[in-house]
Amino acid sequence: MTIGVPHPFALPASPPARPRRFPTPFDRRAVHPLAQQAAAALMDTLQGPSAHAWQLHEPGHGKMFGVLVVAGPDGALGYLRAFSGMLHGQWEWPGWAPPTFDAAQRDLVWIPGEAEMRGVAAERAALLATGPSDATGAESARLTAALAALDARRTARSRVLLAQIQDSYRFTNARGEVRALRDLFAPAEPPAGAGDCAAPKLLAQAFRLGLTPVALAEFWWGAPSATGDRRAGVFYAACRGKCLPILTHMLDGLPADPPPLFGAAAISVDEPRTVYEDDHLLVVDKPSGLLTVPGRSAVLQDCVVSRLRARYPAATGPLVVHRLDLDTSGLLLVAKSLDVAKALQRLFSLREITKHYVAWLDGEVAGERGHIALPLRPDIDDRPRNIHDPVHGKPAHTEWRVVARADGRTRVQFTPHTGRSHQLRVHAAHPDGLDAPIVGDRLYGRTPPDDDERLLLHAERLAFVHPVTGNRVHVEAPAPF
Repeated sequence: MTIGVPHPFALPASPPARPRRFPTPFDRRAVHPLAQQAAAALMDTLQGPSAHAWQLHEPGHGKMFGVLVVAGPDGALGYLRAFSGMLHGQWEWPGWAPPTFDAAQRDLVWIPGEAEMRGVAAERAALLATGPSDATGAESARLTAALAALDARRTARSRVLLAQIQDSYRFTNARGEVRALRDLFAPAEPPAGAGDCAAPKLLAQAFRLGLTPVALAEFWWGAPSATGDRRAGVFYAACRGKCLPILTHMLDGLPADPPPLFGAAAISVDEPRTVYEDDHLLVVDKPSGLLTVPGRSAVLQDCVVSRLRARYPAATGPLVVHRLDLDTSGLLLVAKSLDVAKALQRLFSLREITKHYVAWLDGEVAGERGHIALPLRPDIDDRPRNIHDPVHGKPAHTEWRVVARADGRTRVQFTPHTGRSHQLRVHAAHPDGLDAPIVGDRLYGRTPPDDDERLLLHAERLAFVHPVTGNRVHVEAPAPF
């Protein structure tokens, strides 16, 4: 079987049926069996002697790889392979999809630009070396001003060089239409690394060779990522921050499934149920799949806030004073007036509101209880994911204790002492946390959940001093799992 692709793979005697439409690359649940077969073949290659020199299992060397099942003009199947960014310091390797930039155009900017940046770095080092170590007063001010001016010059010049490098990226779609990288992201600036992921490389190579894309898969291989959220052999969805505008364009003209829209599922009109209420506030039990606040899309306006506004038209203020993830169920505290909302938010800021969650984790957790302290920040390239970042992350603290073990899973009670987005999900999944993702976690789990499988995380208890009556309020809602 030869269709002009570098690595055709042998199909089994009864191969899976081809998808009727190209599965969206933005849903890890949509990886087609054909793409899984191609990925398995590439994983075998990455374990072979030809890949040993890349040292992928050394710390910091793990990488995202991708395969694209393609059909030739005669209908025969094969697959293309690609890696994100550079591999072992090189943009190109024989048998792999090349980068999406024009190498000659890029080199005209990159080679002199790199030399210029090295010159600025040397100039800065010289300033620090020649400046007096005990400089004070005017001398210290002059040195600080000179370094600041140099840093500002370097930053401004780097932005110009980056824009010029980005101008070397061009993307063809299934209709044969070509658009530039910066045009696809306009009026916003493209994020660093846009266009260098495996998926756009693969589609570009397929169109270049006159092949029809059939199914795509991206997976991590090698040592865990620096942020700890990527594991070898696990399939991941394409990142929305860097790839959504690019792949939306490249798939135009190809019958393809749209990206999933989470939060648009139909939820019973009687949700969320009220479990506590008085004249000033209430506590509701939010179901999994219902947003706390409206989403950005016009079709994501159904949420806890919109439903409570309809129930309590006279209420003022923001109503909900904290949030639960879309996929998380459980107790939400709601204020009926702006004054009570401010008082409750103050209690949250002072950490005087106690919250307990319960979750089933996918794995056997070592130990019976403990404390997790992993700073977190948003993954700007792949929202709504959050990642561990010890340098730029905000402090995040979680207490945990085991309450049950069964069938390779661990039931845990979480008590968060900070309220970072996805805090419990990341702390559970991260290797330096519990190293056991929450069951049903579509973002951080080792395997994507089934279509009818929910995230097994529930906010089961809330306790606080009532800001108006001064009474102690304790509310519980048992987990539905």
